[in-house]
Amino acid sequence: MKHFLKILFLSLGVTISKAQQTEISSVKYEELEKRIQQETDKFLVLNFWSTTCAPCVKELPDFMEVNNKNKDNPKFKMILVSLDRLVDKERVLKFIKNKKLTAEVILLDDIKRMNTWIPRFEKNWDGNIPVTLFYKGGEKIFFNDGEMSKTELESVINKNLL
Repeated sequence: MKHFLKILFLSLGVTISKAQQTEISSVKYEELEKRIQQETDKFLVLNFWSTTCAPCVKELPDFMEVNNKNKDNPKFKMILVSLDRLVDKERVLKFIKNKKLTAEVILLDDIKRMNTWIPRFEKNWDGNIPVTLFYKGGEKIFFNDGEMSKTELESVINKNLL
């Protein structure tokens, strides 16, 4: 009986961990920066996007395929940083469900200070999205401005994840 209960709780845990995100955290730049610094034991893929950005939406299926391929690797983490407005939070949640996004999604509710935090992420970032940043040991190692193909994404990950 004990063995059966262990298996039951284990399978429940697996089911819950594979469930889609039903809540979305809204953060300010400083909270996101702190989060990046806390993920020093992971190769972190940070993708800035919006539900209203056609190139962003176009690349997301490839990002999810790559995320699903690497999700069991404890040294890998993908975070999708939505730049949608806070008032559109419910729309973002529906988008997550409809597009079956498996990576963690957070809402960066700091649009009024964009000119302050964008150059902190990357001095060459002009504010357009999509943008993808890659961190290893808490340090930025690569910046991609614009849409990224699955091949390009996998290439950066494979070169640095080992």
